[in-house]
Amino acid sequence: MRERSYTSRQELDQYAFRPLVALLIPLACMVVQVLLPPWLLAKVGIDLPLLAVIYFAVARRSPIAGTITGTIIGLFQDGLTNLPFGVYGIAKAVIGYIAANIGFAVDMDNTVNRAIMNFAFSLAQSGMLYLIKRWVLADVTAHLLPIHEVIAAVANTAAGVPLFFLLDRFRIRE
Repeated sequence: MRERSYTSRQELDQYAFRPLVALLIPLACMVVQVLLPPWLLAKVGIDLPLLAVIYFAVARRSPIAGTITGTIIGLFQDGLTNLPFGVYGIAKAVIGYIAANIGFAVDMDNTVNRAIMNFAFSLAQSGMLYLIKRWVLADVTAHLLPIHEVIAAVANTAAGVPLFFLLDRFRIRE
């Protein structure tokens, strides 16, 4: 008996990016994050490099590529902060891995799914950063502010959904 799938071929497609695009978009996210006034992005908690990790991991649907992308972007972000080297690298590597795995199971071209994913991964990164700072680095001054983290997750969602539609123009179907 023939087996039927309820997943369309389009949902299973992996996407690739031209090397220049895959390099310049995360770089642009990090530059914009650094160059914009701190009160504009930092106050509301928008993390453009996180959005780049989520987008590229989900579009490629490869856990290895998602982990590597998250690690590289996170380590570059570590170089731009005053945190110890590797804090963002670890958090973004985990996010990249999980996002790539979720990309197989869920239709990520759907706006609602993208919004939920951005919101959840923003909260997950906040939790991981807290755990790394508090328990790995033994920083007793690290605190988790739930209201601030929810506001940051909403801001990342509001910035991420339109950004993802813009980035869709650069992907190539493999």
